[in-house]
Amino acid sequence: MNAAVQFDSSYPATLKPTPEATPWRDRKKWGWLLSPGLPIVAIAVTSLVSQRASPKRQLLSWGGPLLIHAVIPVLDRLIGEDAENPPESAMNALARDGYYKAITYAFVPLQYISLYVLAKRYCQPDMSLFSKLGLALSAGAVSGIAINTAHELGHKSALRERTFARLALAPSAYGHFAVEHNFGHHRRVATPEDPASSRFGETFWQFLPRTVTGGLLSAVQIEKARLRRRHQPFWSNQNELIQGWAMTGALYAALTARFGWRVWPFIGIQAIYGFSLLEVVNYLEHYGLLRQKTASDRYERVQPSHSWNSNYLVTNLFLYQLQRHADHHANPTREYQLLRHFEDAPQLPGGYASMILPAYIPSWWFKLMNPRVLAHYDHDFNKINSQPVSARPWRDALHTLKKVIHAIKPS
Repeated sequence: MNAAVQFDSSYPATLKPTPEATPWRDRKKWGWLLSPGLPIVAIAVTSLVSQRASPKRQLLSWGGPLLIHAVIPVLDRLIGEDAENPPESAMNALARDGYYKAITYAFVPLQYISLYVLAKRYCQPDMSLFSKLGLALSAGAVSGIAINTAHELGHKSALRERTFARLALAPSAYGHFAVEHNFGHHRRVATPEDPASSRFGETFWQFLPRTVTGGLLSAVQIEKARLRRRHQPFWSNQNELIQGWAMTGALYAALTARFGWRVWPFIGIQAIYGFSLLEVVNYLEHYGLLRQKTASDRYERVQPSHSWNSNYLVTNLFLYQLQRHADHHANPTREYQLLRHFEDAPQLPGGYASMILPAYIPSWWFKLMNPRVLAHYDHDFNKINSQPVSARPWRDALHTLKKVIHAIKPS
């Protein structure tokens, strides 16, 4: 079901090949360890925090959000961009190299260990509220990066990879992402019908309730249709959404059994912050971009011009080259180490990590991005995804949730 979306035939010619070395080697090979290294860093840094820690040491509990919103953006600027593409002659060897797959697998057990360690520290008696909030947000940072790991694994067809993807999604309670992203977003990307594609003039705070509830409704509709084709009811053990929700329920029940009710705020904060990191990246990836309709009133094929890309190196290492988003939409099952840069794909002014804070502040975001969208379409508003934005997004989100409840009620 993970069929690749092909660019039109003109695009391979626009790909700037990297001159081949003899033999070519992946100069970033050890850098890919940064992503599974994040849970290890979270464990190491927060182990220094205690209820009697000094104010400076308590600041370490905030290591996760500080890394995402400050350290990585600074490193991106210092180290810069990397537009290198692997040569065609190296593609097969790169794809067969088990090292890259092992990195994504390694993230998941480390994620669960860090979640347990941070929850245990959070539940220590007399821990300050400042440290508690930092620990929960740091756990959420790991959960947010884990969703990207699930994104990488969930596009593959092997059962083991898809199982690891669901496990990675369980802490953030976002198991439905594996269904909606693969079979909803990839089909409707850069169209007004896609809840994960942000619109021109839409703030992140208007986008967030629309994409969270719209993505959930889309996942329910997609899974209901799949089960209907197989003559299965929605409430069955064949339902991939229920399987994901069960993983989340089991995890939360285990944490509660171990630490009691005092762990509930930790669970909630890390989950919300974790999936909000996914959604702010969704906001960045297709802002204002629109696939045009053909003479037959169907949307054109997905092209590099329908995704905002970035080559800032450090963020790409943490996110498995998610910033090479155009190639990902062309070839969803392609391994991260093979993703290519397209010179004519629209580029963000910074890496994804650098763009998160501007996305939170609408005036800053619009100042950075609206001129780029307008220039991309030569100021032709008919070509921009500028569908009307709701003035009451949270009310609309509640209405969408009612639709979800109606859709999953046993008939």
